Amino acid sequence: MSPTATEVIQGIMRARAAQKEETHVHEDPDSGEDDCSDEDAVMDESRGPLEESGCTHTEESEEEVDDSVAEDMARFEETFKGISRRFRLINRIGEGTFSTVYKAEDLNYHHYQNEWDVDEKSNMKWSSPPTKRQAAQKKHKARFVAIKKIYVTSSPIRILNELELLHDLRDSESVCPLITAFRHQDQVIAVLPYFQHRDFREYFREMTISDIRLYFQSLTTALRSVHEQGILHRDIKPTNFLYEPLHARGVLVDFGLAEREETDWHQCACGYDPQDRRARIENSVHSNSFAAATNAVPSYPKVDNRPSRRANRAGTRGFRAPEVLLKCTQQTTAIDMWSAGVILLTFLSQRFPFFHSADDIDALLELTNIFGKKRMRETSLLHGQVFETNIPSYSENGHGFEKIILWCTNRSGRDSSGRRVASLSPEEQEAVEFMERCLECDPARRITAEEALKHPFVASAV
Repeated sequence: MSPTATEVIQGIMRARAAQKEETHVHEDPDSGEDDCSDEDAVMDESRGPLEESGCTHTEESEEEVDDSVAEDMARFEETFKGISRRFRLINRIGEGTFSTVYKAEDLNYHHYQNEWDVDEKSNMKWSSPPTKRQAAQKKHKARFVAIKKIYVTSSPIRILNELELLHDLRDSESVCPLITAFRHQDQVIAVLPYFQHRDFREYFREMTISDIRLYFQSLTTALRSVHEQGILHRDIKPTNFLYEPLHARGVLVDFGLAEREETDWHQCACGYDPQDRRARIENSVHSNSFAAATNAVPSYPKVDNRPSRRANRAGTRGFRAPEVLLKCTQQTTAIDMWSAGVILLTFLSQRFPFFHSADDIDALLELTNIFGKKRMRETSLLHGQVFETNIPSYSENGHGFEKIILWCTNRSGRDSSGRRVASLSPEEQEAVEFMERCLECDPARRITAEEALKHPFVASAV
């Protein structure tokens, strides 16, 4: 009988308890895994959107498999005891920083109740009762699942957290549920439903505004389900939202970086009352030093005895919200809505990835180029930080999104009098207005998933 997720979690925790004596990876079952360092707990970064493996996944049971992938699957079956009795590995369908995902046939599907099978429920709802022959054929039909092999370098606490969150979200709409999980020595796998979907890079330039509405209706439905549970996904991006344009249906996956709201919170300036925050800024060393000096040049102390600021900056480059980049210590579910706004910007500009920074400093400068130096200074002060840049090409007020989208889509031409030849359609303007609500630099004013579903851009999806 398959172990429950709770049993797997208990096994992980037993390994975690034994870890106090042994900290080696790939030991026997009692040795457990290595815990991640403090730095890893603060900064976990997924692969960039162009570095992740991604492809269109269809319902075909047999697929061409590269020799290297076949060797990888053979090693997996050899090292994970008993897996070949339960599943037939078919192909590797995803590879990330913390795990690898395989498509597999569930050999014991008909031995269990499969409440997770959304497609089967849908077919039963609209189909006539099957004949005996149809029932027999149905019983022999291959059923596919996705097996997520979590790397042994992941800490047991990280694995425990992901399985617990998936278990809590099992009945959430448009969120990938956890079927079960297994542990063999230091290896852990999560068994998830297999979803047919297309690679984002294949279709994002083909999507009309009507198609984009449907995409965001599905995405914001998933985010509402997650946020209602007080959970931050932390890694919203196209490769973590498996979408099938043909059916206008998507599912949110990969909760490896997710956490509950208020986890490890510490007081941040953004949590103060606005009047209190304003008073603190006005009486700060930064404000007083600038007020006392004429034509002051930005500077920093040679000897800074203040403790370094630590905050969770997990996520993917290009999709992190300003408060994540500025090390806010009271991050909320609003960070996911910012990432959703970046996805919409990708659709409208037809550029993927839109942001492509090398590190957090470059990411802040990319935002400065769009929002302007004034907005970024205000945003930084909101979180008790000071932002200054001497790059002359950056303006005080930045650029409007309409101008950016027209330029990206080669519609920025002007006539002899200097007037723009093209402009955004009314539908595009509505999409931009919704995007601006998502890409609000102040997280307290950013649109929520619940509000997004009521916004005209999403609510009018048909």
